[in-house]
Amino acid sequence: MNTITPPIALTIAGSDPTGGAGLQADLRVFWHFGVYGISVVSSITSQNTSGVRDTFPLEAEVLERQLSTLLEDITPHALKTGMLYSKENVEVVAKVIREYNLRNLVVDPVTVSSTGVSLMEENALDAIKESLLPLAKVITPNIYEASLLTGIPVETLEDMKEAAKMLKEMGADSVVITGGHLKGDTTVDIFYNGRFELLESEKIRGEFHGTGCTFSAAITANLCLGRDCLSALRVAKEFMEMALKKAFRPGKGMGILFER
Repeated sequence: MNTITPPIALTIAGSDPTGGAGLQADLRVFWHFGVYGISVVSSITSQNTSGVRDTFPLEAEVLERQLSTLLEDITPHALKTGMLYSKENVEVVAKVIREYNLRNLVVDPVTVSSTGVSLMEENALDAIKESLLPLAKVITPNIYEASLLTGIPVETLEDMKEAAKMLKEMGADSVVITGGHLKGDTTVDIFYNGRFELLESEKIRGEFHGTGCTFSAAITANLCLGRDCLSALRVAKEFMEMALKKAFRPGKGMGILFER
């Protein structure tokens, strides 16, 4: 028997049949970094590379029973949340994280799909701010999600900095706001934990599925491996550039990232 125990990462997210986003993408990213992935399903979706057609969120009781049963047996070194959909599900996740004293929480505040379909009930956003952000090691919104969370328009680099400060004040230990949707030829992400770091990279043109899930999963995996937040972010940025360049189109819609 192998005596080497790999680090373990947990994803709490929706299921994506294409494998390009959601818990399937998270598990693939964990494996890429040599981290063993475990998962709890928050929602089932019917979707393809062209968009999300249906969302079937699990009841909060079902979500809680999945989590409690798993965590009675296995303790992850890091975890991430993706699509949670309802206020009740957000509150259950926060409750279980506190109950089991879980560390290295990465919050990916999934609000809408890449094609604009809502993936969250209206009151779930407030629950994330009140219940999850104070537990977060890092939160990873894009500029649209940062705008929703803070209530301010986020359209420029200065807007991103202001939003990052506000999210830090809401309780997150560190904040990463991705700027891939800003105008220009480069992508600028902001890291803030009381001081700012700007990370620039080449902007790769195209429509891609699951970039937010993949990015937050890469950060989670690297926290799992013992890296600090900024180091985890730097490695995740390099990983994303590689995965985007290797993206392929198995269907008629958006490209799916590939990490091999």
